[in-house]
Amino acid sequence: MTAVPPWDAFTAAEAEVRAMVADPRWQGLSVPDRAHVLAARVLVTPDGDRWLFGTHARWHLLDPADGRWHPAPPPRGTRVRRVTHAAAVLPDAVVPPGHDFHAEPGSTQSFIGPDVPARLTEQLRVLVRASGRKSELDYPLTAFDEIFATDVPSTVAAVWGTIMWCAYAPAFDGNERLITVFGEYLRRSLPGDEWVRWLPAPPLLDLVTLVAERMRAGRHRAALRLAAVMADTAQILLLDTRFRPRALALLTMVEPLLRRPGFGDPYDDDAAMRGEWLERCPARLCRALLVENDPEAHFAHTVYDLVDALSFTPEPRRAAAAFLADLSDSRGTLPGRLDHRLRMAYEELREAGLTGTSAAETTQPDGFPVRTGEAAPASEVAPPDRGSAAAVLGAAYAMGLAWGRLTGAKLPGRGLAGQSALVRRIVHERDDHHTDHI
Repeated sequence: MTAVPPWDAFTAAEAEVRAMVADPRWQGLSVPDRAHVLAARVLVTPDGDRWLFGTHARWHLLDPADGRWHPAPPPRGTRVRRVTHAAAVLPDAVVPPGHDFHAEPGSTQSFIGPDVPARLTEQLRVLVRASGRKSELDYPLTAFDEIFATDVPSTVAAVWGTIMWCAYAPAFDGNERLITVFGEYLRRSLPGDEWVRWLPAPPLLDLVTLVAERMRAGRHRAALRLAAVMADTAQILLLDTRFRPRALALLTMVEPLLRRPGFGDPYDDDAAMRGEWLERCPARLCRALLVENDPEAHFAHTVYDLVDALSFTPEPRRAAAAFLADLSDSRGTLPGRLDHRLRMAYEELREAGLTGTSAAETTQPDGFPVRTGEAAPASEVAPPDRGSAAAVLGAAYAMGLAWGRLTGAKLPGRGLAGQSALVRRIVHERDDHHTDHI
């Protein structure tokens, strides 16, 4: 007999809100009416925290100091009571319009541990080989030239850029075959340590530039080929949940180009073409594009993912604060972007002198980063299995990339301190069986 999971107030409230938003009548309600319905379903925990299941199908926690609602995973299994919150106090930003509940959930796992499915890797290997046979004179590198040698055609860069843009967190272990297929085309060794490759996440503009430059050069057929390579790559990436949300979004942006008889007048400004691509993406995929459209909201969602990935720990917010402590925050703006519970945990670490840990690290001869003085608190996190470890590493790295996109802060080439410490815990498990398990 299948065990029945214990009843949980947060899970029940979430199911109720999902059912309401899925009802066709939801679209006919005004925003104030929707707010009124949601306000009657606010949950309060014994410590006084107020929780609301709202936009992007995520929980939000009310900050009692300033009335802001922060995306935050709830303490499931905690005793709660339902209260009626003043509907007028609910900001429009937390009231779901409806399309945001249709987002592809995806996965927060990095590519450290569970491999990319073998059939996906093989299809991309074939695509990369075919792309590499193009002439660099017909397809010059106008982006990703820091990654590839000068004689590599931009068709190869289009495959690479699509993979990296679609990845939730482009951190790969050294035996990941998806990365090794690019080996002969690389300008230099990829960044990272002797095992993990902490790769940069390119902006959508880099992909746009590859196509826009060929259009300006009057090479419309080449521009069309580059768009097709991106679409083919994204189609293959749909096989893996770690790529799927942004792969879907990219397909909706690129495929219309392939159905048009002509591109029309070329853009003088690549940013204008990027804007057109983004406008083509349907509203139901909006969360996948927060990385491009709203870096602040994107950072908040990656923090949500990190806390959620750490749910196996006794205190997920304290564990998440340990990873946040790795970030460079010279202007002191990070605490104000966190919910009040997470902010308290972070401030405790700051008062103990344990923030900015990655900036304070040194490097030993064997290549492993270590802290001077006390150890980085994230080193104490011990995931129960490699899937959980990959989820934490992915969420933590995505959070670091989002912070860099938001503030301009640079990430260490060998990864943030807490992530590196977690990698050392699982390095002995690095050899995967190449099976299609995603």
